Amino acid sequence: MIRVLLPAHLKNLAHVDGEVTVAVSEPVSANGVIDAIEASYPMLRGTIRDPVTGRRRPFVRFFIDEEDHSHDNPDQLLPDAVREGRVPFIVVGAMAGG
Repeated sequence: MIRVLLPAHLKNLAHVDGEVTVAVSEPVSANGVIDAIEASYPMLRGTIRDPVTGRRRPFVRFFIDEEDHSHDNPDQLLPDAVREGRVPFIVVGAMAGG
């Protein structure tokens, strides 16, 4: 099981508190994690990645162990720490403005 931390607005939309866990088939990638999130929480479809292009939404970031993995290939194998459930895959809603 993969541990996932969602930002507050997505937790509210999905009606969950705290961390969620999802089953992801090997190989475990960011796309696989998002597929599992969308399958478990259909109300989140299109909120993390564009439903037409499949690309990560511009103001959504992915972090693992305080490292930004947002620009990694989304089909790249995630680190062992995530796959083994030692650290969560973190989805962050980025902010912009001035």
